[in-house]
Amino acid sequence: MTTTIADEFEAHRPRLFGLAYRMLGSAADAEDAVQDVYLRFSGTDRTVIEQHAAWLAKAVTNLCLTRLTSARARRERYTGTWLPEPVLTSDGTLGPLESAEQRDAVSLALLVLLERLTPTERAVYVLREAFAYSYREISGVLDLAEANCRQLHRRAVARLEVPEARFEPTPERRSGLVESFLAAAQEGDMAGLEKILAEDVVWWSDGGGKVSAALRPVEGREKVLRLLVKGWEKWAVGLDFSLAEVNGSPALLARSGDALAFTVSFTFRGGVVTDVRAVLNPDKLEFAGRQLGGT
Repeated sequence: MTTTIADEFEAHRPRLFGLAYRMLGSAADAEDAVQDVYLRFSGTDRTVIEQHAAWLAKAVTNLCLTRLTSARARRERYTGTWLPEPVLTSDGTLGPLESAEQRDAVSLALLVLLERLTPTERAVYVLREAFAYSYREISGVLDLAEANCRQLHRRAVARLEVPEARFEPTPERRSGLVESFLAAAQEGDMAGLEKILAEDVVWWSDGGGKVSAALRPVEGREKVLRLLVKGWEKWAVGLDFSLAEVNGSPALLARSGDALAFTVSFTFRGGVVTDVRAVLNPDKLEFAGRQLGGT
């Protein structure tokens, strides 16, 4: 049986989407980038391409580099806090997430940190850390000297200042903390919430100017508790809540019928929650909504 261009490309699509998403922090933009690469691939004589996987990875990376410049300008004009688009990951959409390092590499927390990097630093970091590319392979993707790629990687690691993953709760413990958070929030249990939240917890909300949301981070346990006690009843009216794996970690999904209303993701440290990221912007929920089979 002859393999068609479409068949061959589909075999590469998941990896290309995972790469583009990590580069852009947007599932919608990642889908567009991958589709653009497909159009280029289908219009190219495949006999002159020595390694299709390498060609495709280079094409999508360089397309993302171009898009990051305009995306950064848009984010500077963004209303309120900008957060990446949430992606459900239990179905392997972003590739295997079998280790703590693999899960952390797609977390909303890390994707936010990646915004600190220049587009080229981000490409080097993603290719090296998420896809285990050698510096020689990265050099071929970016058309840079290996020594330059090494330097860019060192600079990216230093700028990210990613905290060590010591004392991280197990996946089961993370799920338990999220379940306890939901139960305490629904019951207005201040004491229960206080046990779950770190003293320096920060709550981030992304409404994008489309829905009501805090425009600035809410910092500190007392302020977050007040936010939850005053706001939860209003937010939760008519919504069904469930747990799901979002960006490699247990999270809450809030649905109104079949429609996804918002997601709440958590960062954990030493058995407590240190950061909460709520994505309410409906534009950013379209991809996850489709994953759930909603409209």
